[in-house]
Amino acid sequence: MATLHKKLFATLLSLLLLSSAAQAADYEILYRAKVHPDSEVARVEIRLRGERLPKQLTLNLNPERHRSVSADQGLRLDGNNAIWKPREPEDSLHYEFVIDEQKASGRYDSLLTEDWAILRSDKLIPPISARVPKGLEGQAELQFLLPEGWSVAAPYPTREDDSTRYVISDPGRIFPRPKGWLILGDITSRQDIIAGTDVRVAAPAGQGDRLQDTLAFIGWNLPAVKAVLPGFPEQLLIVTAGKPMWRGGLSGTRSLFMHADRPMISGNRTSSLIHELIHVGTGISGGKRADWIVEGLAEYYASAILFRTGGMSDWRYAQVLEWKTDWAKEADTLFTPRSSGPVTARAAVFMHRLDQALAKATDGAAGIDDVARALAQDRGRVSLAQLKDIVAELAGNAVDVEALIADLEQDS
Repeated sequence: MATLHKKLFATLLSLLLLSSAAQAADYEILYRAKVHPDSEVARVEIRLRGERLPKQLTLNLNPERHRSVSADQGLRLDGNNAIWKPREPEDSLHYEFVIDEQKASGRYDSLLTEDWAILRSDKLIPPISARVPKGLEGQAELQFLLPEGWSVAAPYPTREDDSTRYVISDPGRIFPRPKGWLILGDITSRQDIIAGTDVRVAAPAGQGDRLQDTLAFIGWNLPAVKAVLPGFPEQLLIVTAGKPMWRGGLSGTRSLFMHADRPMISGNRTSSLIHELIHVGTGISGGKRADWIVEGLAEYYASAILFRTGGMSDWRYAQVLEWKTDWAKEADTLFTPRSSGPVTARAAVFMHRLDQALAKATDGAAGIDDVARALAQDRGRVSLAQLKDIVAELAGNAVDVEALIADLEQDS
């Protein structure tokens, strides 16, 4: 009986919170997408409703994927921008979104088939800048219109009174929009609460052989990730599929995609899955020539987390570091526009040496985890200057970031 009362209380509390959020919002935003396997496009509607609405919205379109933009009035197309002035109390804008996106390799990172679709909601809904009267707040929801038998997995909670609508959270944004990976169609999934995070692993039906293994792997390692990054999202969606999807991993907001053929632990004892979990947890991107910081941190933890959770012995971990150090010698510099391969290996070695230097300078009081938490605090662009400032706050002048970088240059 006590358990029943707790469940009833939790349900009532959720309804009250959703009701109060709706009351607090000055206007409503509904993103509605109709997806059908007979069409190559998703038909999207952005509908606004309220006594006061944003003065102007500017959608930054991808001309190869966003097309047939229309509104009853107040719409002007300017190059790749759609500039829309919605009318109170209700107005809507429509366009088509081409779902399939094929990479040079011939594989897809967005695809619609007869039975399922995998795509990113921040591609479906383009970046939007808004002119909004001061203090005006909007509540956003995402809804899908799908063929019978299709369902959705998205990295957002559904409304208590309508399971077809997802409540969008986009902290810090004047005009909230959905972000992160989606999978639609005839799908299968496994779900659990792990270290306080609602984790769902989903795949097209018939491709879910490793869903439980993946969920167990997350259960093994996510607590250690969250110990480093306590701001890790409360929801996590992992989408996985085989051919013809791109054979790699890519993070998104509260979500990631991982190809079904990718091992959870590779032969060199790093984990692409943990690498992407770190990206999800930090939410950072590289500023000018700083992508190595983002990728190096993720690659460092791709093996360090496994070591911390008992996934390898001391000497195996030493082998990993030796392998990364050898591979790093193939890179000419850390400061490239995009970090990959040897550059990322070199950046991971830098993070390991920075951890050692900080521990030595502070008698173990500080380390790379403190750096990761500080970089992730604002979940934005990072820079070498920011990294130096964080290290200086932790260890004063006792750790020289430039000298550590120079030592790596000499090693190569």
